[in-house]
Amino acid sequence: MELKNKYQYTYFVYPYIIDETKYEKYIFRLFKDKKCEYRIFEKEKDYDMYSYFLPQIRADFFPTFEIRDEKLKEFKNFKKEKKAKIVSKHNCACFTYYLEKDIKGKVDNDDGIFFNIEKIDIICFKTGICFFAMKTILDTDSSFGDLLNFNYKFRDINTEFLSLKNYENIKIQTDVFEDVSDISELISRITGLDKNKESITKELSDSKFYTYSYTCMERDYWNEKNSFQNLENDFYKYANVLPSNYASDFNKENLEHNLYILDKLKYTRTGITKLSSNMICSAIDTYNFTKLPYEYENQYFFTYILGLYQKIFLKKMNLEFKDYKKIPKLREKFINFTKVFWEKEVTLVDNGNIYYRALKRVLEVDDVYDEVKKKYEVIYKDLNIEKNNIYFSIIMILLFFSFIFNTVNILFLIHVMYD
Repeated sequence: MELKNKYQYTYFVYPYIIDETKYEKYIFRLFKDKKCEYRIFEKEKDYDMYSYFLPQIRADFFPTFEIRDEKLKEFKNFKKEKKAKIVSKHNCACFTYYLEKDIKGKVDNDDGIFFNIEKIDIICFKTGICFFAMKTILDTDSSFGDLLNFNYKFRDINTEFLSLKNYENIKIQTDVFEDVSDISELISRITGLDKNKESITKELSDSKFYTYSYTCMERDYWNEKNSFQNLENDFYKYANVLPSNYASDFNKENLEHNLYILDKLKYTRTGITKLSSNMICSAIDTYNFTKLPYEYENQYFFTYILGLYQKIFLKKMNLEFKDYKKIPKLREKFINFTKVFWEKEVTLVDNGNIYYRALKRVLEVDDVYDEVKKKYEVIYKDLNIEKNNIYFSIIMILLFFSFIFNTVNILFLIHVMYD
């Protein structure tokens, strides 16, 4: 029996790094781009987001919540250069990139998988770590197998494997994009980076997309009579971003090391891996196709971005420790990161907290944080010992010269007295 989706979407997320010294210029470039719009979060319009995140994390992650009334009007009237200067000082900035028209694409041949690119989000942190997030939706007559194949194929379109001849037979036919390589060029245009050149972005990411997906199945496949066990193998493929024809010989013991499954809600399962966060649910519960897709696309999506940011920031710190001259600056950055995005609770919503803890566990951010902290402590201690040794040497030299000077003075006085 071919499984059908009631509703689905997939975000493909690509992290990239902007040099911190050029970050303000990059933000100014986004403001100047006519296809880009700075996203302003407002309490009334985005109340679900406002109420989900705790005040401290909200102030740093969504600073525009604090710009209201006259201040908001004043900000909107500023010139783009002044806006960029203000926004670049915020811990986080969000933009929406609008394509010329709805982008319809196709994967494979004439009978292949048709999809739309609905929107593109750009999320930037003032540390220079940014995220390109593209939302895609398959055509309404697509099957769950189509979704598996689409996610599996599409997540590699920005990698070096794209250049291989006929890679996965991916084809896109639209008025805007003639070929899948055009999407890769769009990413380079937005990020200002060439993925083929050596950069810190390349060291931290292999250009493969992180996959963040939601799908609601028709109620006939998962209900009181048909248990989740009937969908289990398909869910494992979905959660691990595997194709529909993948041999379903999953070893459940091994899965525990690679996949964390959230199943608190009766007709919902979320699978989190190092490269994906994919949710599947049944339409038997109306909440699953009314409110849940919105929550997963907003509150949970930004929680996911926060987890990815923490991981990439810490990995970046690890790389930068190679240069001892940067240690004082790195110390300041690490302390600021700990205060702003580490020691704070994200939300009081129970399911949100469970998701955030699971995400941190799978991404191993606690382990990376401890690794960075220990490495920093060792290096800083070593530098202090070295600094103390230098101070000690200087003091000894000064004492030596003082001794010589005093000895000469004493000899001179003795000489004067006996003369």
